[in-house]
Amino acid sequence: MLRRLLTAGLLVAAGTLVAAVESYDYIVIGSGPGGAPLAANLARAGYSVTLLEAGLDLGDNKNYSEIANFIEAGNDEKSRWDFFVRHSDDEAREAKYEKTTWRTKDGAFYVGLDPPESSTRLGIYYPRAATLGGCAMHNGGICTLPNDADWDYIAEITGDDDWLATNMRKYFEKMEANEYLPPGAAGHGYDGYVNTTISDPSFMAEKSDLQELTSQLIAQTGGDAGRDVNAPDPDRDQTTGVFAMASHADKNGKRAGTNTLLKRTLADPAKFNLTVQLETLVTRIIINWEDGEPVATGVEVLKGSHQYEADPLYDGTKGQSGRIFARKEVIVAGGAFNSPQILKLSGIGPAKELEEFHIPVVKDLAGVGENLGDNYEAGLQALASKPINGSAGALVTVFLKTPTARSVRNIQAWCGGFSFEGFWPGFPTEYGPSQYECAMVHINPRSQAGYVRLRSNDPQQMPDINLNFFAEGGDEDLTELLDAAKTFRKAINSAAAPITPFEERHPCPGVNQNCTDEAQKDFIKHQSYSHHATSTCAIGKAEDPMAVLDSKFRVHGVGNLRVVDASAFPKVPGAFPVCPTFMLAEKASADILADLVKEE
Repeated sequence: MLRRLLTAGLLVAAGTLVAAVESYDYIVIGSGPGGAPLAANLARAGYSVTLLEAGLDLGDNKNYSEIANFIEAGNDEKSRWDFFVRHSDDEAREAKYEKTTWRTKDGAFYVGLDPPESSTRLGIYYPRAATLGGCAMHNGGICTLPNDADWDYIAEITGDDDWLATNMRKYFEKMEANEYLPPGAAGHGYDGYVNTTISDPSFMAEKSDLQELTSQLIAQTGGDAGRDVNAPDPDRDQTTGVFAMASHADKNGKRAGTNTLLKRTLADPAKFNLTVQLETLVTRIIINWEDGEPVATGVEVLKGSHQYEADPLYDGTKGQSGRIFARKEVIVAGGAFNSPQILKLSGIGPAKELEEFHIPVVKDLAGVGENLGDNYEAGLQALASKPINGSAGALVTVFLKTPTARSVRNIQAWCGGFSFEGFWPGFPTEYGPSQYECAMVHINPRSQAGYVRLRSNDPQQMPDINLNFFAEGGDEDLTELLDAAKTFRKAINSAAAPITPFEERHPCPGVNQNCTDEAQKDFIKHQSYSHHATSTCAIGKAEDPMAVLDSKFRVHGVGNLRVVDASAFPKVPGAFPVCPTFMLAEKASADILADLVKEE
């Protein structure tokens, strides 16, 4: 099938001519959970679409196609873009991050706080995926909808009731192909392209260590191991306890969503007018002026392998330059780091920053690249007194509403016999068969003070990324994470011997130690990590000086240009943004098609 697609000129590698087509109705930049559904939907609606992806198609590689191999995918240089970020401007604080990555003088990575002599500090590792399907091809695949309040917030700040949670649910139903509930169960879809399955709750029927530990979690927080985490419960924002963990994968463990939808669309007998151009790095949006207003009309690209500095195989070689034109719109879906970079390189962003790098200002938008937010992540990790037995698939998710939570549940965790402490080259570190962890994700962090800013006007160079963790409301968020850790500590230590006592690794090392709250919060502050960056091209009203997009994803003040990816969320959506971003793409598709009807 892939050979037939290549022969037909639909899936195009670098250096291959695109079947004499120089322009399309729509150009979509990026093939992740924002760009892929949007490109497919527009093509299926009868429009000509080209989808530009900087990486290769690795959808047939088992490291990517099988979701259980997400660690192998995340470490694979064939798709990796190695970003390095900061958590603050405080160098003393940055120097305490235990997984700091360095480049040694022989070109290798060193991870830790005591690098070899002459090593260069790179920072905090933050891998992204450059491959057909984007980061949905290397993530852990957890598919959890955000609190309804997150959707309602967008409706509130924009005055657009289409964003209300009651309306957004239909986009989830459209995209979902549910495999774990009886057909027809309310609030779910069964004919979509994102297959969803859950962790198998049957492990609770047989006595094992993991069954005992999960029972203690349930005793402490409520719920059960088979509960539907995405149920349309009217009180879902307050519903806490244990749930099954949902993933965007089918019952055979195959990833579903971006890559599979694109392949299905390309192979459809209806011959939809979709062209996918691989190894194509967008360097700038082409802007024309019509009646005194800027209008996007196309993009400039570099075609070739390993064109971006974040690629571990990048060697500075510049590929073949070219231009591609859009008859209707250019849609940016490069993600929270690259979408603002593309806008800025095109003259759309904070005027002072653009002028610093001699980029002509097309539209002064102060919010481009600002408002960067992310979920704080930490973990209660411990070693049991014996090897833990039970099913390898015995994973559950747990929602908490800690005592100082503002209005809705504020922690989502996933618990099981694994080790996960963030990202670094070669992650994770395994601690043997007695390891157990509840990895915690903080929902709605109070601080979204991070930024993505240019280092130069070179489109091949990575931007400067500072997440500015805990810059606002830091102590409150740290208290919530610590309270969650205390809940999980109490639960697992309630298990009977010989599982207990646990030797905790963090945030309070040792057996039955009495660490102070301050010491534990200090650990969490310095060692927390993240991988859910959002909000650098945030939706908001035109009167908001930091808003980049209107409620229909249109860039304020620039015609025929939209941004449709996680950067559009005005604040981090829930604990895991991948499925909310699929929903975002479905809404954007509906908005664009509705605009076309109005025009006609």
